[in-house]
Parts: sequence; structure tokens; C-alpha cells
Amino acid sequence: VQLVESGGGLVQAGGSLRLSCAASGFTFDELAIGWFRQAPGKEREGVSCIGFSDGSTYYVDSVKGRFTISIDNAKNTVYLQMNSLKPEDTAVYYCAANESPYYVIRPGCPDYDYWGQGTQVTVSS
Repeated sequence: VQLVESGGGLVQAGGSLRLSCAASGFTFDELAIGWFRQAPGKEREGVSCIGFSDGSTYYVDSVKGRFTISIDNAKNTVYLQMNSLKPEDTAVYYCAANESPYYVIRPGCPDYDYWGQGTQVTVSS
């Protein structure tokens, strides 16, 4: 199984980025993918997650209305569209997967087993 993130970079406040998480080797019908971030000196935070089976989603309050998570089933890829970026969004962003058929999308996106390598997002003021 493998998760490969891409799309990070440097952007000015108010700008946009789209992160991609390409997944392989999983049973996609039962898969849930989450996006997490960790800023220097802070704990890792569940930003958003989505279930492949029913499309259910979760967003942390700080990104609601600005970030959108979506799935491209043909490419087995999950996107995180990030608009109206703020300096406080600066972090390393990771995608992670849970392939349990019993997993339920819920606040904080807990219990993810497989992780990508991370991609840096830097928002300048």
C-alpha cells in the first residue's frame, strides 16, 4: 500500500493550493482518507477526511468554508482544495488511510494506519 502527496508550496495569504494524495494497493470500496497537518511546535491536527464508500466528510472548524476534500475514483486520488489560505495554515500536510470496512468518518479523523511522506505548505503574510 502506498500514499503519495503532492501539491504543496509557497503561496501568499489569500491564495490557493490543491494537494493531491494518490493511493495504491488498497481496497478502495472501504477506504477512508484523511488530511492532517503539523506545524512546528504543535500537535498533529486532523484537517479533513472522506469515506470512499459514501462520500461522508469532516472538516475541522478552522478550515470550513475554505477547504474542500474530494475523490477522483478513476485516479484513486483524494484532493484537498485550499482557498483563502492564511499564515496559520502553514504546516506539513500529510494524507493517511484507514481501510477498515467498519470505519466511520468522525471529528478529528482518528485511527489512520497508513501515512504518506508529507508535503510542505507555507503561507506568507
